[in-house]
Amino acid sequence: MQELYVQYKGLMFKLAYQLTGSAADAEDVVHDVFLKAQSLPPSRLEDSKAFLCKMVTNRCRDLYKSARKKREHYVGEWLPEPLQGAAEDSSESVVQDDLLSYAMLVLLERLSISERAVFVLREALGFEYGEVAKLLGKSEVGCRKLFSRAKAKMELPEDEPIRSDPAGRSWADDFVAALKKGDLDRLYALLDQDVVLVADGGGKAVAALNPIRTRERVAQFLLGGVRKAATVGDDVVIDLVRLNGQAGFVIRSEEGIVHTAGMFRIAKDGIRNIYLMRNPDKLTYVGK
Repeated sequence: MQELYVQYKGLMFKLAYQLTGSAADAEDVVHDVFLKAQSLPPSRLEDSKAFLCKMVTNRCRDLYKSARKKREHYVGEWLPEPLQGAAEDSSESVVQDDLLSYAMLVLLERLSISERAVFVLREALGFEYGEVAKLLGKSEVGCRKLFSRAKAKMELPEDEPIRSDPAGRSWADDFVAALKKGDLDRLYALLDQDVVLVADGGGKAVAALNPIRTRERVAQFLLGGVRKAATVGDDVVIDLVRLNGQAGFVIRSEEGIVHTAGMFRIAKDGIRNIYLMRNPDKLTYVGK
């Protein structure tokens, strides 16, 4: 069991994180699954990877209803919990980093739990449809339909693989430089005309309650409200960091306390989406 833990802990965490959007919940799921697995006879764990993934998926499905109910009372916009860097995985089948991108996690929130499970197991972990069907107790045809429906809801091309933008780092560099200098013109040039900014304060930190749209409004908000809201004392520090395996930024007080984590989705004409996490409960895994 110790060998299985070492081999599959990273994989299981990534699966649970993608299914829940919460690093804290993902850690709890992995812990619960391994506790339960210890009491099972060795014969049940012959195909260890598949069986553990099934247990993780089932546990996440159990959490889905209670999580959705809590979000009905959530203050403002709800966003997934960001992670600084990316967890290592020593298993032979590593989750695609593209599926760990923050923008992808946001898109996954459009799906039902069944659609999300099929999509993640198939696209991220590379299970064949027959294997996904067996893990979820569904028909192979049904899983194919769920996968197709998931891609449609996320507005992803049906036959096009998911790829992260290799230019993301340069966009982030330019964005943070413009933010530090208060350069409005430079921000305009980086933002897509139809850019949308979503902030999550959870009622515990100052944040826009509704999405902010258009280049002009987003740029003005960034140079005004975000920096002002994040300030402790007279100064803030804005740093480039890796969030969910891709380029992002954090805003800290001079004492090093992270007040805001920012993530992007890049389109052809510029930064299409900006996600700001300000809820302190969801910044636990940022700035470590």
